[in-house]
Amino acid sequence: MKIYTKKQHWKLWLAGFAVVIIGASLWYTNVLVKTVSEEERKKVELWAEAVQKRATLVKYTEKLFERLKIEERKRAEIWAQAIQNLGTTSDNDALSFYLKVASENNTIPAIIVDQQNRINYINNVDSLKYGTPAEFTGLIKEDFSTYKPIVIYDGFSNNYYIYYQDSKVFTELRDVLDNIIQSFISEVVVNSASVPVIVTDANAKMIIASGNLESEINSDTAAMKLLTIEMKAENTPLQIELPDYGKCLIYYKNSFLLTQLKFYPFVQFAVIALFMMVAYFLFSFSRRAEQNRVWVGMSKETAHQLGTPLSSLMAWMEILRMKGIDEDTLSEIGKDVQRLEVITERFSKIGSIPELQVNDLGIVLEESVQYMMPRTSKKIQVKIHSEMLDNDRAIVQMNVPLFDWVIENLIRNAIDAMEGQGGSLDIIFGDKGKWYFVDVSDTGKGIASSKLKTVFEPGYTSKKRGWGLGLSLTKRIIENYHQGRIFVKKSELGKGTTFRILLPKQEGNSN
Repeated sequence: MKIYTKKQHWKLWLAGFAVVIIGASLWYTNVLVKTVSEEERKKVELWAEAVQKRATLVKYTEKLFERLKIEERKRAEIWAQAIQNLGTTSDNDALSFYLKVASENNTIPAIIVDQQNRINYINNVDSLKYGTPAEFTGLIKEDFSTYKPIVIYDGFSNNYYIYYQDSKVFTELRDVLDNIIQSFISEVVVNSASVPVIVTDANAKMIIASGNLESEINSDTAAMKLLTIEMKAENTPLQIELPDYGKCLIYYKNSFLLTQLKFYPFVQFAVIALFMMVAYFLFSFSRRAEQNRVWVGMSKETAHQLGTPLSSLMAWMEILRMKGIDEDTLSEIGKDVQRLEVITERFSKIGSIPELQVNDLGIVLEESVQYMMPRTSKKIQVKIHSEMLDNDRAIVQMNVPLFDWVIENLIRNAIDAMEGQGGSLDIIFGDKGKWYFVDVSDTGKGIASSKLKTVFEPGYTSKKRGWGLGLSLTKRIIENYHQGRIFVKKSELGKGTTFRILLPKQEGNSN
């Protein structure tokens, strides 16, 4: 029994060690998760700061662009006034000045159109694109109608209209601005933190931008609003100021790497646990197979060793009978010799499939008890009782020598449990649904509840001497050979124990 106590202690130590390892792993993983989470938040904060500065630059550029538009208009108006004054002034100095102003316009594309929609003058216009049109129609009219024309008067009741475009410098500046704005949008959509983000207004009602989201969510505003709630529960949103939007909120979600890191220990433990379970079952199966081989080898060898002295005993009985020894004495010796033959047969059957025959359970029990009673202390009252209805019989398939071994083991254990102090040993059998049951009860010392799961394990014994094989063999015979069950029905320290055997009924037997 000490081996099982040590086994339980080792299990507890190993379980405690496993708990320590799991706890340490979870603690360390939690530290890593916090560190990675803080690093991701710092990245998002740096990205948000960069976005805010970029947005400020874009806003400033937009204002500059508007001022340049005004300056372009003023330059176009000055050039138009110079053109108009060229035809109305006679002062040579003034004429030279207006001519200089008109000729120095080499940046602003301009077209002078008369009242009949004819083009009178073209300056800085791309000839490859428009050619040399005579009428102000088609593509050239479409492109030069962005701004309101400047009207000039020639002094002869004729009005002329100056249509102009943005200058080349202004156009290049506008392209740069567009690139900056597009870059700003890209910065929002694909952020340097590489985590899913959603930018909303201060009330989280309008989605301004989003990045690193799944395509089906990225096109669904309602889904993104629901996602912001999930993101807020996971991380506190950041606040930034954006032009045209004012205060905005940046919601972000943990990266896939961080999510994997959070759940990695649990997946790891699950895989390890599965591996350990498979290894345990394989090891247990291998151990049981090895035990079976040991049992079979030992049983066969025991049966072989008993064969020779049995033959000698039978010969000596004949010699004693010829010498006139008391017949009653010889009869008792003969019973023991027959018992040894039964025991030899039992051991010889271990490891092989026993032959089951139809037998009356009550008769088999009666014969077993009758053999054991003369070999039991007079202080112990042995009783056998049937709970079957009158004239009913418990007919079962069994191997009598092996089943008799089971009953003998249970009776011997009950006698040992009463430790020679006397008591009662009751054997009750009856009908229970699909089973016939046999209860073997004693008034011995009982079994501790902590030992109930190990009583059928090889090596378990409460005696100072003994190998602890009886109950293990009993369980093997009942469950492996007879497809039945055996278990401790009840046990109480100082009051006794009841073992119950269940044997399946024969098909069609309703008794």
